[in-house]
Amino acid sequence: MTTENLEPNRRRGRARTATTEAKLPDQKPFKQPRMRYAPTKVLSDDELESIHLASLRILSEYGMDFLDPDARDLLKKAGAKIEDQRVRFDPEMVLETIKTCPSEFKLHARNPNHTLNIGGDWMSFGSVASTPNFIGLDGIRHPGTRQDFQELLKLTQVFNIIHFISGYPVEPIDLHASIRHIETTYDMLTLTDKAIHCYSLGRQRNQDVLEMSRIARQVDHETLEREPSVFSIINSSSPLRLDTPMLQGIMEFSSRNQIIIITPFTLAGAMAPITLAGALAQQNAEALAGMTFTQVVRPGAPVAYGGFTSNVDMQSGAPAFGTPEYMRTAMAGGQLARRYNVPYRSSNVCAANALDAQAAYESVFSLWGAIQGGVNFLMHGAGWMEGGLHSSLEKFVLDADLLGMVAAYLEPIVVDEATLAHEAIGEVGPGGHFFGVQHTQDRFRDAFYKPMISDWRNYESWQEGGSPTAVTKTTELAKTWLDAYKTPALDDAVHEELKEFVKRRINEGGVATDF
Repeated sequence: MTTENLEPNRRRGRARTATTEAKLPDQKPFKQPRMRYAPTKVLSDDELESIHLASLRILSEYGMDFLDPDARDLLKKAGAKIEDQRVRFDPEMVLETIKTCPSEFKLHARNPNHTLNIGGDWMSFGSVASTPNFIGLDGIRHPGTRQDFQELLKLTQVFNIIHFISGYPVEPIDLHASIRHIETTYDMLTLTDKAIHCYSLGRQRNQDVLEMSRIARQVDHETLEREPSVFSIINSSSPLRLDTPMLQGIMEFSSRNQIIIITPFTLAGAMAPITLAGALAQQNAEALAGMTFTQVVRPGAPVAYGGFTSNVDMQSGAPAFGTPEYMRTAMAGGQLARRYNVPYRSSNVCAANALDAQAAYESVFSLWGAIQGGVNFLMHGAGWMEGGLHSSLEKFVLDADLLGMVAAYLEPIVVDEATLAHEAIGEVGPGGHFFGVQHTQDRFRDAFYKPMISDWRNYESWQEGGSPTAVTKTTELAKTWLDAYKTPALDDAVHEELKEFVKRRINEGGVATDF
């Protein structure tokens, strides 16, 4: 498959017309929320310091395996102790090296209006990413395709509350792995104009994605290095290992001042100790080792601290999300990131198989843990299901609504003479109502957040309206938003340059698919 069939005409499941009678819900303009409250401290200062010291002890006594020899050479020159593939870090070396990690930076999108502030009290929400399967509007679960990938990209573009593309919103397995990164990056840069992600699966992939981003932004290489334009998630192979593709990704991106987000995937009881304190100590050790390496590659290179610690079901071994354990470790991860003065990444995740109460309450718990943890960079913000095994259009809509509610919650309460409503209170007096007063009439359209999914009619009128459920409403809304999608503007010459790059790299065979 090539870029020539970017917009397939066929549609699985129920047919959609070019227009729909359903009215698009109102949404706020594209804007980053800001954390206006103090993040929750789930750990005392002493407990936080104990985890910090335990992490340094892990890196000093046990170390981490770095599977790439070039990475080990760089670390050896920086003062780490190397024995075969094992790297041990002196605590002073770690603490001194990470002092150059920036506390804030920008992630540049091809549309400057969608460039993001990362760090401080800024928050940004991303799409679902990296699932192998997809459930569309026909309700059938199947392996992801490029068409599914494109539909999720369109929702990412149309929802203003989604600020960036977290990765492949679903893995398009009908694209060969050797060229998948080329075709999907083309889709991301043409179907959206928001900030993009690159998987670190070998040096050439990182180089290709970065060059395509440079072309789309129409900047020179020097500007690209001054203005980080792509980010990559680096997952350690817990426990205590960084593999060759991930290390190559750090070397390629950190050396060119692009954004690396170190994210250990530590499941308590499986790839980490079953106690939350032990799991957090291991998460922190792996994060510190990765952050240290980014600064060895290039002091000052942008890097964020990722937390992704949860528990497993000890009978099945399946990962659990949206649990009290996940919520607490999400908040603790934010405390650890703030201790090192770096931006914090967390996720909106659930383990539900269907769009039901479990999907909603697990996502709310995950989201609340991330927000109260002071998250700067929220991965999998909309559309994640089944512990990351499938993406859902309906869940994407539901999550976009949740994120909109979070953004509204983070808005300040305006207190001034007009909002205190002294004259309106006097006009109504005891025992009256405020529906008809001018103060209400002037403000009611924008007074409250208007959720897409919630239905606040009484039971009788709800029945008369067809008794809509969350599933039926999100299905109809997904159709409506997809029909409303418009391809963002891209200069014809830039588009042609991107096409030529894609054509050339595909003709060259893309990349090797083994390591």
